[in-house]
Amino acid sequence: MQPATERLSSAPPPTVEELQGIKIFADLPQEDLRWLASVMHALDIQTDEVLVRRGDEALYMVALLSGEMRSDLGNGRTFIGRAGQITGMLPFSRLKVFPGTGRATQPTRVAGLHKDLFPEMMQRIPVLQSRLVGVLADRVREATAADQQREKMAALGKLSAGLAHELNNPASAARRAADELRKSLSSVRTASLKLDKEGLPQESRIFLAELECNRRQLADSEALDSLERNDREEEISAWLSKRSVEAPWSLASTLVDLGCTLETLEDVERHVPRKFLTNVLIRLTAAFTISRLADQIENSTGRISELVRAVKEYSYMDRAAEQDIDIHEGLENTLIMLHHKLKNGMTVVREYDRTIPRVQARGSELNQIWTNLIVNAVDATQGKGTITIRTIRDHNCARVEVEDDGPGIPEEIKTHIFDPFFTTKPVGEGTGLGLDIVYRIVRNHGGDISFTSRPGQTCFVIRIPFGPGFGVASS
Repeated sequence: MQPATERLSSAPPPTVEELQGIKIFADLPQEDLRWLASVMHALDIQTDEVLVRRGDEALYMVALLSGEMRSDLGNGRTFIGRAGQITGMLPFSRLKVFPGTGRATQPTRVAGLHKDLFPEMMQRIPVLQSRLVGVLADRVREATAADQQREKMAALGKLSAGLAHELNNPASAARRAADELRKSLSSVRTASLKLDKEGLPQESRIFLAELECNRRQLADSEALDSLERNDREEEISAWLSKRSVEAPWSLASTLVDLGCTLETLEDVERHVPRKFLTNVLIRLTAAFTISRLADQIENSTGRISELVRAVKEYSYMDRAAEQDIDIHEGLENTLIMLHHKLKNGMTVVREYDRTIPRVQARGSELNQIWTNLIVNAVDATQGKGTITIRTIRDHNCARVEVEDDGPGIPEEIKTHIFDPFFTTKPVGEGTGLGLDIVYRIVRNHGGDISFTSRPGQTCFVIRIPFGPGFGVASS
């Protein structure tokens, strides 16, 4: 089915009263409205009928007299036009073809003015020039704001995915340790019950209790390569088999994990009658495994707590929009949040001047700056380079430098680095808004941003004023 715009040229004109319902036409003199009505064409389109198709030549300025239309612009972008609005081709616009297919979401009436009549319209009704430029500016502003929001959401999505991965590792480790802990507790209880029933001597009980209290006496592990470990397991297994200890190979593996040697076992043998040896060793290995698992759970939950703290401080939850910010805390929290991108080959060098004062700023926005610059440095070095982060007191500003040892920025694109929508990344990997957002945030804080780049060294420099109450640094 042909788009509705193809039928506009033969459609009847709108009424003056209908044109008065368009915001920018509402107060025009009747003479001007009558002329517009005489050169425009009005068309009724039904629900889900196509007004324009993606790729069609943009020939008409379209006034929505009633109803509503929706256009899918791709990449998750949608335009919704409602009664009283002007859309389509506009004077001074560089639009050549329609970027999306527009359909009516309800019975809709539109009026179209062919672009060939734009010069005459501007001459007859000069006031429309500034109004239509305003419509065009609003369109660009709204599209830019929407793209910036999508960029932020995309960055947030990547950050969330990385954070989820970082949280999953310690959470999974803690869960595995908890499962093993349950099994070890059961082993301790079972072995202890058997020793009680068999009548383990008092002096052996005291030795066993002292050994369990002094964990390091047994579990002073050393790093073993696979060959050394295999030799020790065989050595301990043979020792256990010779003394008729049950499941010697399985027990030997656990004893090696705990750092046990033949000397340790011989010390146990001197204090424990042989008939109790199996259950004593089971209880000892389980008891020391419990201690080790408790350490693992503590480390894992500690890592989770650290990540949660970093998230809260990174986003400045429950805090005033603008406050005194420690630059270094923001940088460190950002590095924690980006650990998933840094851990597989990146080296981070910190050169901090911890004496610089706090800055008065919006902390979450500063962290957007650090995030974009660090991610760009990782991408520039393909995840296998060095990032150097420096902080310096520069008169009445905090100066932050983010440097990488990547290939550098080509000369021909240096002047476009901060342009909106400019990107050197492949389609789908970048929108070109990262550095534009950085530039806007820095300028909104009264600061400035610059960079130098050559092969092997690219350095972005951000200067953020300390804020009221801080003067030039003393010499």
